[in-house]
Amino acid sequence: MGRILRETSKPSTLSSSPSSSSSPPLNVTTSSTSITDTVNGSHQFKITGYSLSKGLGVGKYIASDTFNVGGYSWAIYFYPDGKSAEDNATYVSLFIALASEGTDVKALFELTLLDQSGKERHKVHSHFGRSLETGPYTLRYRGSMWGYKRFFRRSLLESSDYLKDDCLQVHCSVGVVRSRTEGPRTYTIAVPPSSIAQHFGQLLESGRGTDVNFEVDGEVFAAHKLVLAARSPVFMAQLFGPMKDQNTRLIKVEDMESPVFKALLHFMYWDSLPDLEELSCLNAKCASTLMCQHLLAAADRYGLDRLRLLCEASLCEDVAINTVATTLALAEQHHCLQLKAVCLKFVAMPENLRAVMHTDGFEYLKASCPSVLSELLEYVARVSEHPVIVSRHGNDAILDGGDLNGRRVKQRL
Repeated sequence: MGRILRETSKPSTLSSSPSSSSSPPLNVTTSSTSITDTVNGSHQFKITGYSLSKGLGVGKYIASDTFNVGGYSWAIYFYPDGKSAEDNATYVSLFIALASEGTDVKALFELTLLDQSGKERHKVHSHFGRSLETGPYTLRYRGSMWGYKRFFRRSLLESSDYLKDDCLQVHCSVGVVRSRTEGPRTYTIAVPPSSIAQHFGQLLESGRGTDVNFEVDGEVFAAHKLVLAARSPVFMAQLFGPMKDQNTRLIKVEDMESPVFKALLHFMYWDSLPDLEELSCLNAKCASTLMCQHLLAAADRYGLDRLRLLCEASLCEDVAINTVATTLALAEQHHCLQLKAVCLKFVAMPENLRAVMHTDGFEYLKASCPSVLSELLEYVARVSEHPVIVSRHGNDAILDGGDLNGRRVKQRL
């Protein structure tokens, strides 16, 4: 007979169990911080006619206007005959009160009666700047007060430097205690910049949905009434006002050249300046300046203040001998005071004045804006008394530190 062998299996060192195969748990540590601080504010309360307030009655008060600190309203209460009947009007009382709805509002206070002699011996009761054994004061509800029934003996007050010309001055500071807990930011979401200008610009370029056409210097431009009206009060009146144009299929725009109107539309849709040199079809700095002058006048015509300021800023940076007189006339005609001042200062410089006077723009300035010449003489007189430092960039002299703004007269592009 054969033997039956019973094999007793032993745990293999290679066998895996749930406890042996899993890696030890990660030791994750998180943190947070509790922050308690105060939102501080103050109020000055002037009490005039103090002697007339005596006899008002115990428990009757004079209140300051309410003021806001830490999201709550507060008021100062002054009791000329005291707050408590038991004191028999011997003391004046002074309190700060919660004047808005609130529950368990914790705050620090300071009440100061100002010394009006200049000696700065103020009478101060304060929570600030010292350790608080019982913590901040808690106001449970609207009308809760902190202060002193016996703030000052009346007889001493009336003979002190705190009272001057029958007037008292009280300074009150309030620090509302706020607590918050801050932890690590566990996520961030990137928000792309606004693309609304790109969307509107693409709408103009596509020509989809246009419902108004403008003929400018022989060229026709299609646009959207609502966009133009939203951007310009002049277009709003022209397209939707009581005196609106009846035929919007083709509105003629007089006294403007087509590149200028194209630049105007570009700004109204894209909210930025186009490439002025490219629009003028002339690759020159003077062409860009001339285009900017025309565009500034158009911006003023249609009430586009931001575009006007952009043009003024650009013209201010490009003040030069051959363009400054025209820019000065433009600034005068369109009330660009800052650009006008920059141009006047530039022209008044001794090294610039003679050269500017020989330009065609100066002849136009004399004919169109004669009143500016008297202002120019004043600037010349000032410069001769107080020379102005001028920095030079390339061949053009530019006033150092000049401000922005400008406008332009009619010249062909």
